Amino acid sequence: MREALIVWGGWSGHEPQQGAEIVRGMLEEADFKVYVEDTTEAFADPSIRDLSLIVPIFTMSKIEKEEVSNLTKAVESGVGLAGYHGGMCDAFREAVDYQFMCGGQWVAHPGNVIDYRVDVTRPDDPVMAGIDSFAYRSEQYYMHVDPSNEVLATTTFTGEHASWIDGVVMPVVWKRHHGKGRVFYSSLGHVSSEFQVPQMKEILRRGMLWAAR
Repeated sequence: MREALIVWGGWSGHEPQQGAEIVRGMLEEADFKVYVEDTTEAFADPSIRDLSLIVPIFTMSKIEKEEVSNLTKAVESGVGLAGYHGGMCDAFREAVDYQFMCGGQWVAHPGNVIDYRVDVTRPDDPVMAGIDSFAYRSEQYYMHVDPSNEVLATTTFTGEHASWIDGVVMPVVWKRHHGKGRVFYSSLGHVSSEFQVPQMKEILRRGMLWAAR
C-alpha cells in the first residue's frame, strides 16, 4: 500500500485543517495509507523518504533549515509532492530551496475573490483529459513561476484590478520534476468549499496520483 503524508497549518483563512481532511479522504479512496500532521517538524523525519507522496497545506509560515533540507532531499530521491493554492506555493516565503522545488511562489491576487476563467492548455495530458476550460470564482493567483514547469492550465488577467497586468497569461496548473521526484501544483482552492467545484477537485486528485511514486 502506498503511503502519503499531509502536513497542515499556517494561516487559518485558507482552512488548512478542513482541506487536509478532504484530501485525506481523496487519498484513502485511492487506497493510500494517510498520515496527517499539523507541524512542520514532520518534514524533518528521515522516514518521509519512504513515502509515495507528501501534500503540504501550510500557508504563510516559517520552516526550519533542517526541515526544508530533509523535505527537498526526499523529493529529489523520488517522493512525490503535490498541493494547491497557498497551502503549497505560499507556504514558506523565506525558503528559496522550497520554492525552487515547487516551481512557483504566490505574489498577488488583484481584486481578491473574483470571477475568472481557467483555460485548459494541455487537454491531451491525463491530468486534464476530458476537462474543458471553465469559469471559476476565487482568488486569481498572480505568481512568479519557473519557466521549466509543464503548464497544464492558465488564466488571463483583465487589468481591471491592476491595469499594468492586462492580458498577462498566468499558469494555474503545472507539473514538473525535482530530481527523481514528481511535483504537481494547482493554484485553485482558496477555501474548502471550492472542493465542491468538480473540475477543481478532479484536477487535484489526478495531480496527486500522478505525483505519487
